Amino acid sequence: MTVSITFRHIEATQPLKEHATARVQRLQKFLHQPMEAKVTLSHEKLQSAVEIQVHSGGEWYEAKDVSEDMYASIDTVVAKLERQIGKAHGVSSSRRHKEVDLRHKEEEPVAEASGDR
Repeated sequence: MTVSITFRHIEATQPLKEHATARVQRLQKFLHQPMEAKVTLSHEKLQSAVEIQVHSGGEWYEAKDVSEDMYASIDTVVAKLERQIGKAHGVSSSRRHKEVDLRHKEEEPVAEASGDR
C-alpha cells in the first residue's frame, strides 16, 4: 500500500500527514488488491480542499471536498470513497448471485398430453 501526500499553498505538518495517512489506510480493508493513493491537500480562497485518488488493481476511485476545516474535509472524502467502493463491490456481487442455481430452482410440473389413443 502506497500513500503519497502533496501539499499546495499550505505548510506540510506532521499531524496532518498522519491524519490523512491513517484515514486513507482504512480503505484497504474494502479492496481486494493492494492500493495506491494520491492525496492532495491545498488551500484555495480561504477554503481547504482535499482530493484523493485511489487505484487498486483495475479499479479507480476519486473524491474531492472543500470546506473550512482540513481535518473534516479529509474525513468527508474518505467517507465518499468508502461509499464508492461499497457500491462498486455490491453491484458486482449482486450480479454474480442474480441467477438462480439450477439445483435450487423449483421444478415446474410437466403438462401431460391427454389424448385418446
